[in-house]
Amino acid sequence: MTRQPASPPPPTRAELSDHLVRTRIAGEVATSRENNLDHYRSLALRDPHYMFGLTLSAEWTFADILELMAKKTGVVADPRHREGQDTIDPERTIDAVEEMGDRIAGVLRRGGARVIVATGHPTGLLTVHLALARFVVAHGATLLLPAEGWSYTYGGLGRRRRIRYLDGVAMLDDRGNLVHTHDPHPMRAMLAEERPDFVIADHGWAGAAGEAGVETVGFADCNDPALFVGEAEDKIAVAVPLDDNVLPRYYSPLTAYLLERITQGL
Repeated sequence: MTRQPASPPPPTRAELSDHLVRTRIAGEVATSRENNLDHYRSLALRDPHYMFGLTLSAEWTFADILELMAKKTGVVADPRHREGQDTIDPERTIDAVEEMGDRIAGVLRRGGARVIVATGHPTGLLTVHLALARFVVAHGATLLLPAEGWSYTYGGLGRRRRIRYLDGVAMLDDRGNLVHTHDPHPMRAMLAEERPDFVIADHGWAGAAGEAGVETVGFADCNDPALFVGEAEDKIAVAVPLDDNVLPRYYSPLTAYLLERITQGL
């Protein structure tokens, strides 16, 4: 009988910080300063594509959003820095990962939690969401699968996107391809069919759930300010800053650290 190799122990905080910088999940990330500032302006102008399904009560000017993003993610605070490299502070990432872990542990401690897990990043963050889905089920939660197959017209030529689940994680399918999306409409359809106690998600999946008053934690890149603004308005419980589309295997130490944090809180 072949024995499976033991999983490596979760990293220490210092080891995870080094890994985040080395793999550019944090530190000098791939997202450019120009892209970040463009998205902050778009959110300030209330462009629906960058709202992620949230409505905002405060004014949230461009300057307000830049100040918040510098505080929450570690991007350069100086508005005169308009192009080139931007950053995510790995310590802020780890702080938020720990806070997310504590939130998930709290939900699992209550028992009988009904949870939705969803991602708009099937080429990157999917691996983290799959691990979280398996973990919460193993610790007594029920994964909900509402609105499976629900579809809507997207773009031209009558193309349709539909909700598809992979091992309990909701994503969007476009003619057999799992696609990147910011769209809040699929989560709204899911919530209309069945309301969970807790949501783990990103992009519009997280924004729509938080807007509906569901306790929600999520992951967000430094060019996606909506979830951090939603967190500031108490609609999102925790937003974790990170590059959301590096090689999937690079997220393994972060996932292990997060799962260990949840375990410690149970």
